[in-house]
Amino acid sequence: MFSLDFMRNAYLASTIIAIVCGFIGVFVVSRNMPFLTHTLSEIGFAGAAFGMFIGLSPLDGMLIFTIISSILVGKMGAKSSRREDSISAVSGLFIGLGVLFLALSNKSASYATNILFGSIVGISFNDVKQMIVLSIIVLVVLLVIYRNLKFDSFDPIGAKAQHVNASLISIVFLVLLALSVSVAAQVVGSLLIFILLTLPAASAKYFAKSVSKMIMYAIGFGLIGVWLGLYLGYITNWPVSFFIATIECLIYFIALGFNYIKERK
Repeated sequence: MFSLDFMRNAYLASTIIAIVCGFIGVFVVSRNMPFLTHTLSEIGFAGAAFGMFIGLSPLDGMLIFTIISSILVGKMGAKSSRREDSISAVSGLFIGLGVLFLALSNKSASYATNILFGSIVGISFNDVKQMIVLSIIVLVVLLVIYRNLKFDSFDPIGAKAQHVNASLISIVFLVLLALSVSVAAQVVGSLLIFILLTLPAASAKYFAKSVSKMIMYAIGFGLIGVWLGLYLGYITNWPVSFFIATIECLIYFIALGFNYIKERK
């Protein structure tokens, strides 16, 4: 299996993605942003289609659309009563734009499938290098803002009392989330990216008692999903995204069962 270049690239890329998603996913869950993550993935689909339409790579198109959108959402403010409705409207608009850009670019249906559901075999080493650079940027910035981000995510009242700039933290975090969505979509596709950004972290909270341990568990669950998913996809020739989604869902249900047993004791 590892004698094949595309499998080595796929394992390297998926490992990077699992680490980034596990780290940032803990804060996605704590800040109650799964819906926004799903919306960014749909915006990423439109961006990827737009990138192909104007001659850019799908990843570059995703980065442009998701970063701009995340900044706009951050400017709307976390407490805006109309933000969820606005996000729903924007989500529908960008799905329509994605379909339009694909039609105008005269690409085959396989391009749309790759964007929506990922394409492991299509990941080149240059793609991996780009993912590594973007992932390092995300992780470094996360470490720089970690203390304030943790404070604002898990104790917003205390963060406000300590004069933490919640608005700035929110915008920076959303930009990092946009980068993560664009990077991870290369493996699981834009439609399923919210799985890696939410389920490992949602499972981790039932096992960990601190933020750092939640991050470790989330990264571990993400790695189990992508590594095992790649292996099963290789031996069965079934879609890797299916296996990743199924494995992460199973881990989540196991976590729920563990929590149920713990509460009954």
